[in-house]
Formats: sequence, structure tokens, C-alpha cells
Amino acid sequence: MHQELVADLHLHTRWSDGTLGLSETVRRARLAGFACVAITDHDTIAPQLSAPYQRLEGVEVITGVEVKADILGHRGEILGYFVEPDAPELRKLLDRISDDRVERMKEMISLVNLRLGLHLEYESVAQRTEGSVGRPHLAAALVEAEAAATKEEAFQRFLAQGAPCYAPLPRPEFAQVVEAIHSAGGVAALAHPAFLPLENWLADLSRLKDAGMEGMEVYYPYRTGRAPLYASAAELAALAEELDLIPTGGSDDHGPDSVNEGLGIIHVPYEVVDRLAGAASSVT
Repeated sequence: MHQELVADLHLHTRWSDGTLGLSETVRRARLAGFACVAITDHDTIAPQLSAPYQRLEGVEVITGVEVKADILGHRGEILGYFVEPDAPELRKLLDRISDDRVERMKEMISLVNLRLGLHLEYESVAQRTEGSVGRPHLAAALVEAEAAATKEEAFQRFLAQGAPCYAPLPRPEFAQVVEAIHSAGGVAALAHPAFLPLENWLADLSRLKDAGMEGMEVYYPYRTGRAPLYASAAELAALAEELDLIPTGGSDDHGPDSVNEGLGIIHVPYEVVDRLAGAASSVT
């Protein structure tokens, strides 16, 4: 029934580090031919997303979230799909991460001012987002201050891990994030796993599945220029099938004039949406 329909299950809006609002993002996805999208902002959920699933701008919209986590000792992220936005345990976790983000951003702004001779203020950076403040907002401020020509240059020279103005963000443990997603009635999936330097993929993914993970991103614009790749999409697809993990995915689009614009380059079969919905219906 849904064979001809496609989805993008990894999109960001201005509620984290995207460049468009929720309605604009969904409308843009509809014009690109998508029947379903998941809004997966970083560590936050747009207030317009009032239920795990709804229709906006003629598109099926899944309420999702992308949460930073420590994954077997590595910096990674977990996607939650079909989550109840106001679920207490998830909200408590996101509020704590939000507080950590504010303190981390203030630390990075202090480093920028100290090492680049600028006079940026936290408020001027935070006003660039409607929700979760992050490095892309500081990158935009650096471009505006003419400290970098582009956001990409700002990241590479100053804000990337190991760069002179970088500060780490505390990350909750994988199991804690999965538990919070499940408490909200959602389904947990490993975001862009090819970027994780896992040593034994089958064993490590099995451990994550045993901890409650139901899926992982297979359909994704894996490009060697962004970060080292430790597995191919074909290898991930085979692992997902062997472990009976839902092979989810999406473009990770952040909107026009962003550090990651790619809406339309990934088309996830609608059957993946059906599998995620089925998994969500069985979450207790």
C-alpha cells in the first residue's frame, strides 16, 4: 500500500540548529515529495509538536528527538521516534542537557573572546535559536564578526573537537537515554552509526540491542569528508538485518544556508515508518 511513499526521518529545525521553523521545514519536505518526516532536533522538542504523531502541511510528522549520549565509551547520539513530548522522564533528561548546553556555550564564548579578541555575549548567540543552543549558532556569530568566512571554516578552525575554542558537552549514558525514550512511549535508534569507531560491530550492536535499542540509521548521507567512516551503508544494512534492527534513516538536513543541507538526497521506504510505529505500539 505504501510502497511508492518515502520518508525522511532525520530533520532539524530552528528549535535546535536548523535554519527554518517547523512549518517551513515540513512544507519544504512536502514540496520535495516526502509523505512522512520525523523532526529530530538536538536535545529538544518544538512546542508545536504536541503528540507523538500528527499531520502538518499535508505531511505525516513523527515527533522525534536526537539526544547526545555516551555509547560504549564513544561520543554519539540516539534518535527517539514517536515520543510523547511532555513525558516526565524524557523532559527531565532534556532539561538537564539544556542546562549543560548553556554552561558549555558560555565556556566556549569565553574561549572565543579570550583567544580571538572578540567581545561576544551569550545572549547574542542564544537568540539565534528558538530552543537548543549549539555550536552552529556560535559559528554563525563568528562569521558575522568576520572571524571566519563561513560556518564550515569556523567549525574547522575554532569549534570542532580539539580546536582552540572547543569545550565538551557532558553526555548521559546510552541506557539512560534509551530508558527516557521508552518512558515516553518512543522507539530508540542509533544515529549515524558509521561514524562510531566500534571494534566488533556485531557484538557491540548486540549489546546496544540488549539495552533496548530497536533500530539504527542505515539510510544516511555517509560522506568521508565529514568524518571518518568505520562501516559502509551496505555493511550496516546487513548488520541490521542479522540483528533484526529497524533500518531507519534520513538526510540530517538542517535547512538552507546551514552546515548540513541535504533534503531530498535520502529516501527511506515507508515500510520503515510502519515498523517504527509497530515498535512504538509495543513499548510499555
